[in-house]
Amino acid sequence: MSDVAPTVLVIEDEAQMRRFLKASLEAHDYRLVEAVTAREGLAQAAGRNPDVILLDLGLPDMDGIELTRRVREWSRVPVIVISARGREQDKIAALDAGADDYLTKPFGLGELLARLRVALRHVAEDGGAEPVFVVGDLKVDLGARLVFRREREVHLTPIEYKLLATLVRHAGKVLTHRLLLKEVWGPNAVEHTHYVRVYMTQLRHKLEDDPSRPKYLVTESGVGYRLKVE
Repeated sequence: MSDVAPTVLVIEDEAQMRRFLKASLEAHDYRLVEAVTAREGLAQAAGRNPDVILLDLGLPDMDGIELTRRVREWSRVPVIVISARGREQDKIAALDAGADDYLTKPFGLGELLARLRVALRHVAEDGGAEPVFVVGDLKVDLGARLVFRREREVHLTPIEYKLLATLVRHAGKVLTHRLLLKEVWGPNAVEHTHYVRVYMTQLRHKLEDDPSRPKYLVTESGVGYRLKVE
């Protein structure tokens, strides 16, 4: 992250939540730009070029999922949904529309700050050379297509590697079953959710100390998976 304070655009119509975010994030060296409607949020996103967008779904003039789709037509800025809607289908719809992450209200400040760090780190890594990704005792060299655990090479099948590489390129983000199926198996496989479960199980047996309690390849219940980096 650069020395310049990252700009966070908060699109939220609830005044109390805006006050909480403003006080909390400015105390942690973020600059805040606020919008209370989707129309205002789109204008601020285009004019202020924020580093991250925090987006409520229940806006007065447009659903936040539709707003996410509109932002994705022209921008790759990370979008983190903050919503009282906790249903799995709402999370899936937002993530499939292009959101990078989803926090259900109420949430803790520590968790929000962690998600912001992940989003900003991902932006910083985009567009560079194929990275070497390291978390804990796991290392993935995307350029060389090699995977190591405790400095010992782990042999993966082509599909296992493609699945892991997709998670690495989106490390810290929730990836839906549908997105993983499209990226790894192609658009004709998006209904075959068991593919992901089978291969995720295989990956966990090769990369986790305890596959039944994974610390890296974690399940977002009913939604998809996340490669945990915090």
